[in-house]
Amino acid sequence: MARSSSLSGFLELLPSERIVELHVLDTLREVFERHGFASIESRAVETVDTLLQKGEVDKEVYAVSRIHDDAGSSSEAKMALHFDLTVPFARYVVENAGHLAFPFRRYQIQKVWRGERPQEGRYREFTQADIDIVGDGALPFRCDVEIAVVMARALEALQIGDFTLRVNNRKLAEGFYRAIGLTDAAAVLRAVDKLEKIGEAGVVAELTAKAGATEQQAQKALALAGIRTDDSSFAEQVRDLAEGAEDTELMEQGLAELAEVIDELRARVPGRAVADLSIARGLDYYTGTVIETVLSGHEQLGSICSGGRYESLASKGKRTFPGVGLSIGVTRLVSRLIGAELLTASRSVPTAVYVALRSDDQWGAAQDIADALRARGISAEVALSAEKFGKQIKYADRRGIPFVWFTDEEGRHEVKDIRSGEQAPADPQTWTPPAEDLTPTITRNV
Repeated sequence: MARSSSLSGFLELLPSERIVELHVLDTLREVFERHGFASIESRAVETVDTLLQKGEVDKEVYAVSRIHDDAGSSSEAKMALHFDLTVPFARYVVENAGHLAFPFRRYQIQKVWRGERPQEGRYREFTQADIDIVGDGALPFRCDVEIAVVMARALEALQIGDFTLRVNNRKLAEGFYRAIGLTDAAAVLRAVDKLEKIGEAGVVAELTAKAGATEQQAQKALALAGIRTDDSSFAEQVRDLAEGAEDTELMEQGLAELAEVIDELRARVPGRAVADLSIARGLDYYTGTVIETVLSGHEQLGSICSGGRYESLASKGKRTFPGVGLSIGVTRLVSRLIGAELLTASRSVPTAVYVALRSDDQWGAAQDIADALRARGISAEVALSAEKFGKQIKYADRRGIPFVWFTDEEGRHEVKDIRSGEQAPADPQTWTPPAEDLTPTITRNV
C-alpha cells in the first residue's frame, strides 16, 4: 500500500507500486499522443511574480533560494517551485510563440509542489498530467469539446471503474447571476465553489455577506447549482429559473456551449459526463467551460481531473493566447488505486528470467545467456554468487521473478517456472516466456 515518507505530504512508492504508477503514466501518454498532443517539459522553478499573477494564495507556494545567499543575489528575481503546470505553460507559450505552430496541442507530465495541509489525496509534492490546446488570438470552441472527449477516453483507457465528468460553463453561470441582479459574479462563483464543503446554508451566508445577494437571489443561485442532467435538458430549467430577466445574452451563450460539450460527450463517450451547474472552479482565469471529475465510489477523494477554458492567461502586449486544458492529479489517483488495491502489479520487478550459477567461474557464461535473452527483449538478471540452487530459487521467488535458468556441466539448458515447478529444456537463442510473463502485468480489481 502507498505510504507517505518521513516528511508528511511526500509520497514514496515500493517497486510494485511504482509499476502501477508507470502503467497509469504510460496509458495517459499513449492516449494523448494518439490524439495528436506533443509532449513538453517546463522548468520546475518560476519567478514568484509569474506564479502569483493570477491571484494564487502565496502561503501555498514554496520559495527557492540558495543555502548561501550572496550579497549580490538580492537583485535577482525571487523564485519558487511551480504549484501547477498551467501558469508555467502560459509563460512557456509566450516565450516560445515564435517556435510553435498554433493551435498548439501539448501534454505535460511533471511533478509540482504545493504547501497545503497534507491529507488523503493531497500531497505537497505530486505529479500532474495536463493536456491543453492553445490558439493565437482565437481558439475555436470545438477545442473545448475535443479536450473533454480526449480526457474521458484517457480515463476509460485506465480501466479504473466508473467516473463522471461534471461539466459547467462560466458564461452560463455569470450570465445568470447578472440577469438576476448579482453584479459581483466572481464572488458568487467563489461561494458556490464551496457548496460541497460548507453546505447550502454556508453558501447563502457567504453570498449575502460577500456578494451582496438578497435572500431571493441567494436561493436562485443555489437552485441553479442544483441543476444536473445527462443531456441538454438543463437549458430549459435554467431559462425557467431566469424567467423575467432582461439581459440573458451571456447566459444563452453559455447554455449553447455547454449543450455542445454534453451532446458530443454523450455521442463519443456515453455515460461519462453530466451537466452539473454547481461546478464553478475557484481559479479566476477560467472563462467558459469548466470540468471536474469524480471516481465513482471514491467521491470523498475529490476531483481527480479538472480544468477548463481560459481566454487571457497567456498574453504578450496586445497578442493573446486563449486555451483550454484539463489536468489529472496523477498522485492523488494512483494513491487511491494502490491503497484500495484497484490496480495491482503481477510482480515488483521487470525481470522475467533469473539465470542461476552452477559455479562462480561460470558467471561470464551466464551473462552470455542473459545477453542472448535481452537481445530478444526478455528482461534477465544473473545470480551474483553460486549459492545452492534452492537459495537461488528462493531469491528469485522473493523478487517475483517467474523463471529460473539452469545450465548443467554439459552445457545443456533448462528453464524452470518456479510457480508451477515445471522445468523443460530451453535454448537461449529461441526460448521466450508466455506473453503474460514477458513484462509485469496490471490486474484490475474494479
